[in-house]
Amino acid sequence: MADVLTFTDRGIYCPAGDFHIDPWRPVDRALITHGHADHSRWGMKRYLATEAAAPVIRHRLGEIDLATIPYGVERRINDATVSFHPAGHVPGSAQIRVEVGGEVWVASGDYKTVADGLSEPFEPVRCHAFITECTFGLPVFKWLDEAVLTAQINAWWAANAAEGRTSIIGAYALGKAQRLLTCVDPAIGPILTHGAVENTNDVLRAQGVRLPATIRVTPDTKAADHPGALVVATPSALGTSWARRFGPAFTAYASGWMALRGVRRRRAADRGFVVSDHADWDGLNAAIRDTGATKIFATHGYTSAFQRWLADEGYDAHIVSTEYSGESIDEPEDQAEP
Repeated sequence: MADVLTFTDRGIYCPAGDFHIDPWRPVDRALITHGHADHSRWGMKRYLATEAAAPVIRHRLGEIDLATIPYGVERRINDATVSFHPAGHVPGSAQIRVEVGGEVWVASGDYKTVADGLSEPFEPVRCHAFITECTFGLPVFKWLDEAVLTAQINAWWAANAAEGRTSIIGAYALGKAQRLLTCVDPAIGPILTHGAVENTNDVLRAQGVRLPATIRVTPDTKAADHPGALVVATPSALGTSWARRFGPAFTAYASGWMALRGVRRRRAADRGFVVSDHADWDGLNAAIRDTGATKIFATHGYTSAFQRWLADEGYDAHIVSTEYSGESIDEPEDQAEP
């Protein structure tokens, strides 16, 4: 039986449906898992994404031919049947199920198996073959319980506010920033946001996502006007003149990479919080196990180590080269965010 999905220099391709999934070069028809810049790119003739992902994609890419589909609804595209299922990564993110002649493959995009109160919770999808990310595909990566993480962040902010210092935390403008906003305690102090974060907040609020009140940072913003504030910034803004306007502030970086001490030192922040919108080691293994798939393709992350682990566990495991970046140490996942 021919493979349902193949791997080309433009992206993941379905010959029976004549479409690509998250292509990185221009194609005629693109099915998009979510709105981060490494998965939704400009230049496709036609796009298809979930209803919840569409507003952010339009915000980022402008006037495009974008059709939408609800979660779980099957759609026939030529000789393939497709459906989108929650990935738990960011609001609107999806795994894409493709069935051809009774053979089912699933492309995961990026995913997180633990519910965060913001994104639609991850749903396992049964299939014969599963294309998985493995950004954090090593046993060292194990995430904290959401309640413990929330308590850590609020305690850090409250202690800084008690000293009269601003707290600045770096987080991706789509997904992680809003996740932090939903868990912090607004009673501690005012919440300020970088323009890229607030632009995304505006889009998500317009589609019904509930977020606490925030104040957009402008050239006129002064720390003295917002004592004890929490500032949610893009990672690239930390250590720049944009951040220095807040004077001697405490800084933190929110990333799964904070689980590695060397990376924490490299970021030169006062504090690192282990926060990721990707699956950790246990989440990756659980997701794969729950699919029932026997053939696994590892796309981005610790692909070699993860492929060896899967092979030792009895899977028909392969490595696929893509242009997805996952959660990068140095550049934000939403680097193309305007």
